[in-house]
Amino acid sequence: MGTFNAIAWLPLCAGVSIAGLVLAFLAFKRRGAAAGMRMAAWALLPVAAYLTGALQALWTIGTTVVGFVTSLVFNPTVWIGVAVAGLSAVLFVVSGVMRGRKLGRRRKNKSAPEAGEGQRPVKPSAEKPAVASRPPAAAAAPKTSQKAKGDDDFSDIEELLKRRGIS
Repeated sequence: MGTFNAIAWLPLCAGVSIAGLVLAFLAFKRRGAAAGMRMAAWALLPVAAYLTGALQALWTIGTTVVGFVTSLVFNPTVWIGVAVAGLSAVLFVVSGVMRGRKLGRRRKNKSAPEAGEGQRPVKPSAEKPAVASRPPAAAAAPKTSQKAKGDDDFSDIEELLKRRGIS
């Protein structure tokens, strides 16, 4: 904070604001009232920042950010820390992918013996009699009656489900 107080901020902010007000007057004469007022609003901000103490806060934030960035760029220890953080992120991603594959294999292996033991799944056995027992005329009849009803958007889905023996 010593460097903030060492700089004569009031004359600097006042000078910037005066220069901005001169430009605002010129903009007012050349481009109209709206442009002049907008320029005057921008010109008054440096003095307002000084008087409210916001200028000191902005100075502190700026010097802290600049100090952090310069210590990051010029310090090899920090670069080693960045490399370790990157390695950690890569390990998290790779372990997640490996875990997902392992879970996928477990699910696949659990479902494979059921189908491979010679037992037929319930759905196919239920489907075949429903499709085979229905005569072709009966299959066509619901199609025409549903289309005759008109605006039912789900008629195709219902027909497909009935063909599969799901109701």
